[in-house]
Amino acid sequence: FNSRGEMLLQRRHPEKDGWPGMWDITMGGSAVAGDDSRTAAEREVLEEMGIQVDLSGVRPVLTKHRPHIFDDFYFVDMDIALEDLRLQPEEVCDAKWADEAEALRMLDAGEFIPYHKSFISLLFDLHRHGGNIHRYEE
Repeated sequence: FNSRGEMLLQRRHPEKDGWPGMWDITMGGSAVAGDDSRTAAEREVLEEMGIQVDLSGVRPVLTKHRPHIFDDFYFVDMDIALEDLRLQPEEVCDAKWADEAEALRMLDAGEFIPYHKSFISLLFDLHRHGGNIHRYEE
């Protein structure tokens, strides 16, 4: 996310297996032997987008469990100019910043990997509230 609350999106290469040419919220891949989730995430962000991140002491904001695998979602707050990205050409063909309304519009238009709208909104909501999903009433 950037300081305006926009999420960095990436457009998958048009020849990729699975959702070619569609916009996605993720930068990621599989961990290799000896990796933990944090190390794999740092490596994949660097490989796919050319962004050096340090997730030391950072916990995933959300973990999505699926049969035999899990996806950890980390939030990184960073203002980076799109022209400063170094996209991995065989993985990513474009990148852009989008606010929640734009991401949901893209989803409705079929330009986005078919996530549930509530999931995209949850990510934006979690970011607005510092990753805290608890609401405390006084």
